Amino acid sequence: MTISRRTLLATLGALPAAALLPRQAFAAYPDRPIHLIVPFSAGGNADIVGRLVGNEIGKAVGQTVVVENRGGAGGGVGAAAVAKSAPDGYTLLVGSNGPLTINPLVHANLGYDPEKDFTAVALTSYVPHALILANNTPAKTIAEFVALSKKTPMNIGTSGVGSASHMTLERFKAASGANITHVPYRGGGAMMPDLISGTVNGAITEFSTALQLHKGGKAHIIAVAAIKRSKLAPEIATFIEGGVKDFLAQSYIGIVAPSKTPAAIVAQLQKAVEAGLKSGPTPERLISLGAEVATPEQMTSAGFAAFIKDDFAKMKEAAKLAGITPT
Repeated sequence: MTISRRTLLATLGALPAAALLPRQAFAAYPDRPIHLIVPFSAGGNADIVGRLVGNEIGKAVGQTVVVENRGGAGGGVGAAAVAKSAPDGYTLLVGSNGPLTINPLVHANLGYDPEKDFTAVALTSYVPHALILANNTPAKTIAEFVALSKKTPMNIGTSGVGSASHMTLERFKAASGANITHVPYRGGGAMMPDLISGTVNGAITEFSTALQLHKGGKAHIIAVAAIKRSKLAPEIATFIEGGVKDFLAQSYIGIVAPSKTPAAIVAQLQKAVEAGLKSGPTPERLISLGAEVATPEQMTSAGFAAFIKDDFAKMKEAAKLAGITPT
């Protein structure tokens, strides 16, 4: 039987709109593996946290999460790749200080705009920064350290110019009046032998890294830049207790997606992160590494976005203090 064009159009018009959509429109997200990009090499804090959280996301959404390391340019290479990817929830970034709040202050041509190219999903955790001193530097408190620095300038290392630890050092110098000479290294690993040998007086680094040396008696932490003392080392005072008002600093890890990712997908991913970090082995593992799990508010899209905005303001202030301009 031959169907006229008029009859065909009338028949199609009577069908539900959903029946006319392509097959892909019926697929529930996610229907294939999700790629989680870690913009640093394997083995670091971002990589460890990214793999733990990626596993939790996978369990919650019922799909494989493939973790990929794409290091380079302080996290800029991996961040740019995610920024340019399709906003469909299948390519995500393990975001941290470097690619999200420091790189814009250091590099003139990033290849991406952290503010415009990403949508915050959830903050997962952060590791407070700590001031750790070589054993041949006798100060045991912030007050003693500041007093000592005014007699003899202190050489303090960080993981490099423009790094999160460098920004913390500049803020500490300004807030405390300590007489400090910055000694930049190419990463925290290169700095540790000089700290242990006493070649430098001390270092600003992540608490998780410093804690191993402190516990092993190879150096001693005198302050941690957190709201309260760590349960892992309750003998260590905070910077605030040491007299540095409201001084907080950390290396944070969170999940971001390309901008224009549908709100429903962002919400699904956010709930997956929240569920994985509410209780169980993953938050326990993060805490054992010296990290602090994000608060429920910080674990929301809006909360993480506000956290990033606040951190960027602090980094901008620190970059100004250090005389850093984008090049």
